[in-house]
Amino acid sequence: MESVIREFYNRERVLREVTEFSREWGGYFVAVEDGKVIGAGGGGMVNDTAGELFVLYVDPNRRNEGIGTRLLQAITDQQLALGATEQWVSVQKGNMRGIPFYEARGFELQQERPGWHNEQYITLRYKRKLT
Repeated sequence: MESVIREFYNRERVLREVTEFSREWGGYFVAVEDGKVIGAGGGGMVNDTAGELFVLYVDPNRRNEGIGTRLLQAITDQQLALGATEQWVSVQKGNMRGIPFYEARGFELQQERPGWHNEQYITLRYKRKLT
C-alpha cells in the first residue's frame, strides 16, 4: 500500500489529475458536502469502445448513501458520450465492499489475474455492457 500511495497519491500526480483532462483520463468527479470531500472517482477510455473505472472512493462513514452510485453514473455518462459500449473495473480479490457494489450494477466477472502493481494480490476484472 505504501508504494501505491507514493506512486499514485503524491502531490504532483494528484495536482495533474485534478487539472488535466484527456480521453484516457476523464478527470475526477468529486462529491462534496458542507465543503468536505465525501467521495471521488475517475476513469477513462482504454480503446475506442471500452471505458474503465480507475478509482472510486467514498468516505467509509458515508457508505450506503448512494454517493458511489452517483459518482459511477457520472463517470459512465462521460464514457458513453465518448463512445463507450462497455465498461471495465478491477477489484482486489476479497474486497467485500467493492465486489457486491459492482455486481449489483451489472458488472460480471471476466477473469482473475495477478495484481499489476503487486503480484501477491489477485485482481478480479469485471465488465458490463453499456447502452
